[in-house]
Amino acid sequence: MTDAPVPNDTPMRRLGSLNTLWPFVRRHVGLFSAWLVALAVSSVATLSLPVAVRQMIDHGFTSGGQINKAFALLFLVAVVLALATAARFFFVSLLGEKVVADLRSRLYAHLITLGAGFHDRSRSGELVSRLTADSELLRSVIGSTMSVALRSSVTVVGSLVMLFVTSPHLAAWSLVGIPLAVLPIIIGARRLRNIARASQDRIADANSLASETLGAVRTVQAHAREPYERGRFNAALGDAIGAARRRIRAQSIVTASAIVLVFGAIVGVLWLGAHEVIDGNMSAGTLGQFVLYALIGGGSVGALAEVWNELQRASGGMGRIAELLQEDVEITAPAHPTPLPQPLRGEIRFEDVVFHYPQRPDTAALDHVDLHVRPGETVALVGPSGAGKSTILSMLLRFHDPAAGRILVDGVDLREVDPAQLREQLALVPQQPTLFASSAFENIRYGRLEATDEEVQRAAEAAEADEFLQALPEGYASELGERGARLSGGQQQRIAIARALLKNAPILLLDEATSALDAQSERAVQQALERLMAGRTTLVIAHRLATVLKADRIVVMDHGRIVAQGTHAELLAEGGLYAELARLQFID
Repeated sequence: MTDAPVPNDTPMRRLGSLNTLWPFVRRHVGLFSAWLVALAVSSVATLSLPVAVRQMIDHGFTSGGQINKAFALLFLVAVVLALATAARFFFVSLLGEKVVADLRSRLYAHLITLGAGFHDRSRSGELVSRLTADSELLRSVIGSTMSVALRSSVTVVGSLVMLFVTSPHLAAWSLVGIPLAVLPIIIGARRLRNIARASQDRIADANSLASETLGAVRTVQAHAREPYERGRFNAALGDAIGAARRRIRAQSIVTASAIVLVFGAIVGVLWLGAHEVIDGNMSAGTLGQFVLYALIGGGSVGALAEVWNELQRASGGMGRIAELLQEDVEITAPAHPTPLPQPLRGEIRFEDVVFHYPQRPDTAALDHVDLHVRPGETVALVGPSGAGKSTILSMLLRFHDPAAGRILVDGVDLREVDPAQLREQLALVPQQPTLFASSAFENIRYGRLEATDEEVQRAAEAAEADEFLQALPEGYASELGERGARLSGGQQQRIAIARALLKNAPILLLDEATSALDAQSERAVQQALERLMAGRTTLVIAHRLATVLKADRIVVMDHGRIVAQGTHAELLAEGGLYAELARLQFID
C-alpha cells in the first residue's frame, strides 16, 4: 500500500471512489425515498422555527389570544421537527445497515472467486480488515454523514434565502463569512484524505498481524514467543494510533477553523443588526429571526466541514474496498462453456504445458510437460520438493491456466469448461487438510452438501474415522474447533479422506493423503483408498515411495519436467533420480 496522493487528485476525484456505493443504495429505493421525504419535512420545520420565534417575540406579549397562538405555533413546529427527525434517523440508519451488508456480501463473494495467484500475494488478515473495518466506515457515511450532509446543504441554502428575505442589508454582509469558512476545508481536504488512507492501512496491518499470530498460536507458545508477539502487536497498534492522531489533528484543525470563521462573521453581522434595532430600522423579532437563521446556517456550514472530513476518511476506506472489487477474476467460465461428457471417463492429457507462478516469472514451475493418464489409471507423481508435482494438481483443478500448451479432460480443453463443473468431477485430499469450525457432520458433508447423515457416517467408517468421531462428546455433531484444533493430525486427515469418499468423484487427487497417519491407521485407510480408487482415475503425489508401489505407473519429476516414467521395478532398474530417492528412503 502507498500513502502517496493519487495522480491528478481533484476534489471530485478524491471522492469519486464513494460513487461505488450508489449501486448498493439504489437497491433500496423505498428506504432512500422515505429518508428524503423525512429529510425535507425536518428541514422545512427547522427553517420555520425562526419565523415562529419572530411571531412569539413581536406578537406573543400583546394579549392572551396572541400569546396562545404564538406559543402553539412554536410548539407545533417543534413536534413536526421531532417526528420528522426521528423518521429521518430511522430510515437512514436502516439504509446504512442494508447497504453495508450488501457491500460486504458483494466483497466477500468477489474475494472467494479470485484466483490462487491473488490470494498467494495477499494477507488474509488485511482482506478481513477491508471486509470489516473499512466497510464499517461506510456505515457511518450512509447512516449519518450522508444525512447530515444533505440536511446541512438544504438548511444552508434555505437559511441564506431567508436571511435575504428577513434583511437583505445584513444578509449581504453575512456572505463574507462563507468563502472564509470554505477556504480551510478546501486547503486541508487533500492532506486529510491521504492521512485517512494511511490510518486505515495501519489498522489493516495490525489486524493482519493479529490474524496471522492467532492462527499460529501453538507455534508461538511452543517457542515461548508471547512477549515478542505482544511487542510486535503493540508496535503495530502504536503505528495505527500515530496515524489516527495525525488524522484527528488535521480533522480538528479544519473543523475549528471553519467554525471560528463562520461564527466570527455571524457575530460581526449581529453587531450591525443591534445598531439597526437601536436606530429603529428593525424590530427585535426581525433581528431574532435573522439571528436564528444565521445560527442555523452557520451551524450547518460547520457541520459540512465535519462531513467533508468524514467523507475524506471514508473515501480512503472505500478506495481500498474498490481496489478489491476491481481485481480481475483470473479464472472465469467462458461465455459459452463446453460441458464435460457425462458420465466422465477420466482421461487426462497435459500437452506441452508451460507454467510460471507470478511470484517467480523467471522459473518455470512446469516446463513443456506432456502427460497422458488413461481412464481408471492410478499415476503416482514423485520427485524432490519444488519438482512441480503439486502444480500438476493445481493446474488440473484450474487454479491456474497454462502459459503455453493445453490440459484436456476427456478431450475437452479445461479453458473451455466452467471451472465449477470441472471441480465437481474432482475429489482432493490435500497433504494439510482444511477443516472448518463446525461439526464433523458439516465438515464431511462439505464434499457433497445434499448427503444424508447415514451417507456421511458410511464415508467416515470407510475412512476409519467413525470410531474416534463416535467417542466425541456429541458424536458427529461435535464442533471440531477452528482448523480442526480438537483433532490430531491423523484424525484431521481421515476427515478429509471421508470428505473425498463422500464426494465420489470420477477423478481423485491425493496429495500424500496418508502422510499424517500412524502405521495401523495408514494400513486401514490405504485399504479404503484402494477401494475408492478402483475404477477411477487417480493422481497421487508421494513423498514416501512406499505409498506408490501399487500404482499403475510412476511419473518422476524434477525442475518442472518429467524425467522418467514406469513401474517401481522398471525405474529401479533404470537408475537415475527415482533409484536415488528409493536408495535414500529404503537403504540409508
